[in-house]
Amino acid sequence: MIAYLDLPSGLSGDMFLGCLVHAGWGVDALRGTIARLALDPGDWSVEARRVMRGPLSATLVDVHASDTRQHRHLPEIRGMIERADLPATVREQSVAVFERLAGAEARVHGTTADRVHFHEVGAIDAIIDIVGATAGLHDLDIETLHASAVPLGEGWTDSAHGRLPLPAPATLELLAAARAPTRPAPAPGEWVTPTGAALLATLATFGQPVMTLGRIGIGAGQRETAWPNVARLWLGERVASGALVQLETNIDDMNPQLYASVSDRLFAAGARDVWLTPVQMKKGRPGVVLSVIAASADEPRMVDVLLRDTTTMGVRSQPLSARHEARREMREVSTPFGPVHVKVKWIDDEAVGASPEYDDCARHARQHGVATRIVYEAAFVEALRLLASLARATP
Repeated sequence: MIAYLDLPSGLSGDMFLGCLVHAGWGVDALRGTIARLALDPGDWSVEARRVMRGPLSATLVDVHASDTRQHRHLPEIRGMIERADLPATVREQSVAVFERLAGAEARVHGTTADRVHFHEVGAIDAIIDIVGATAGLHDLDIETLHASAVPLGEGWTDSAHGRLPLPAPATLELLAAARAPTRPAPAPGEWVTPTGAALLATLATFGQPVMTLGRIGIGAGQRETAWPNVARLWLGERVASGALVQLETNIDDMNPQLYASVSDRLFAAGARDVWLTPVQMKKGRPGVVLSVIAASADEPRMVDVLLRDTTTMGVRSQPLSARHEARREMREVSTPFGPVHVKVKWIDDEAVGASPEYDDCARHARQHGVATRIVYEAAFVEALRLLASLARATP
């Protein structure tokens, strides 16, 4: 599934959460995610309610935090997230958002990322916004996030560093580094917060995709305005358009730990598939062929990621005549260890396969102190039962 963030009135962390909850991610799932962080349960709470923003019904997420320690460094926040019992993708993306935010703050204040004091964005509510947003995207099975141009307004704001011009310096740094398109805001003031900018810069590709719409999530801003103060998350499936290309590059001099982040960046930019093939290169050195399938219209973005995020000096490209795909649907099954998401494979109107999500199985295995294989096999049995029930329901 893909999603598009339509930003008529900007974005903050709680607006992002409102979009996800309105789109079907339960507020209990949000609370469960935050409960896995090393936070005192008495220091925070999360509530969601339906409100009207002009003529539109939207979800307002209220994050309440009694946080007296607002000054945290990046290593402390990184450790808090990495120790949490969360899916690997959620931990990695959450840390990436904070690392990008720390880099922007460091450039603004002339220091290094690890020495940056996070002020407002290091408080509990910002941690909840960022970890919650990445978890919601994961749980809704949103593989690629796109976003519209970002509305920026002028004015002034008070911060821990004193009075600052708007857009906030960190917000500008984040959006500039992501080469984000901007447009004038509907009124003076801060319409994109540093937290919102960090989420966009890390997780989104800017531009409206060609997609088949499924449902819409509408998140409300805190302020009442003369127009609907909302962000809208469009969820659906990508519509294949135009030709496909396969990009490849040979690499033998890069830290293997970096390939995962390169793959994430490529998928975020719209890649259909990414894989690595081990090869032996000149002088007997082991290397890999990094391969990407993407729409030809997305080729420039793919090449930019490959040249910037890897050590390669060049990328090969060749056209592909077609790519045939099965439709996927996420379901949930119950196991003795807890609920597990199952990916159902459809061909036309026939369910032909079902496989448990590894991250869910690994999380339950850690919680219960058993091998991941045990949880996976239990989930696989339930997946087969689900498949059989779908087959009986098919006319």
